[in-house]
Amino acid sequence: MTEDRVDDVAGSGDVRLVYRHVRIEALAHTVPPHRVGSAALEAELQETYARIGIPPTYLETLVGVKARRFWDEGAAIDVLAADVARKVVAQRPDLSIGMCVSASVCKDYIEPSVAALVAGHLGLSPECQTFDVANACLGFLTAMDLCARRIESGEIDAAVVVAAESSRHVVTNTVNRLKQPDITLEDFRESLPTLTLGSASVALLLVNEKVATTTHRLNGVVTRADPASSRICIGTAEWMKTDGQALLKNGIELAARTWAVASERFSWTVPTIAQFLCHQVGARHLASLCKRLELPVDKAFLTYPELGNTGSAAVPMALSLAVSGWEHAPAAVKEGDRLALMGIGSGLAVSMMDVSW
Repeated sequence: MTEDRVDDVAGSGDVRLVYRHVRIEALAHTVPPHRVGSAALEAELQETYARIGIPPTYLETLVGVKARRFWDEGAAIDVLAADVARKVVAQRPDLSIGMCVSASVCKDYIEPSVAALVAGHLGLSPECQTFDVANACLGFLTAMDLCARRIESGEIDAAVVVAAESSRHVVTNTVNRLKQPDITLEDFRESLPTLTLGSASVALLLVNEKVATTTHRLNGVVTRADPASSRICIGTAEWMKTDGQALLKNGIELAARTWAVASERFSWTVPTIAQFLCHQVGARHLASLCKRLELPVDKAFLTYPELGNTGSAAVPMALSLAVSGWEHAPAAVKEGDRLALMGIGSGLAVSMMDVSW
């Protein structure tokens, strides 16, 4: 692994990790088939809204989430992940995949790993290392970092990172709970982020430059954490409880500290970055982030209005959709663009990656 030592902007003198030989060879995503509008969810909550004083179209008009997607009832996470991973592996059937890592927050089984099940579906080599990365919504970028290190060191030539997220169960549970007559305004506030959750699947193939057919470079990563904020968002497969105000405030400040380091290390300036591909929760969060970091909102490819918050899939989905375009927006990334991948996960942790497309 190649490392350059530089001074941290905060003066800690830590190690700067630069990937000189890592390429993004292939990228694929799947948008689930069932579009569920926020109006439909809020229609079920109209009695609760009226009782606790919430505007009837709060999710769409104030949060900015018009819809989210659901998979078919009973869809298995490992099958969804395998289906999208197969799309990137099929683009380079000649490669030996050295790592397969799942970054899904969602999983149907405690064991084995989702990645092991994906490898089984795809018939990957016995030499392929499989494991899951659990890092909330930051998981995909964490997995990319781990795979890139192994590729940079020359230990492997190729790695697949995949995430399949499904929000149907937890969103349905939350709506049913919020319909109960004893629900308070505070209950609603703690549950609001859950109502923004969406579903998606995405996969990415990282390779060593010696076997690459693209010039899409993964250049480096900066990560910072705020362990004091580790409990402001707690979730299970059945429910999620969030201190929304603290998450917004502490998350934005952590992002600002991370941005200061990343912009120094990667020589980022607003004019040199074509797209800021961010983890997206809603209009207020994105606007607050852009204001604090002095970034133009029009350089942030939007996915949350139609997909909601897709967890660990959010940042790579933004990248994949910005590259390919879709029915709601044309492609926004072209060859030679400099991209900033900016992820945040409850815990709290923020990662920012530099990509030359």
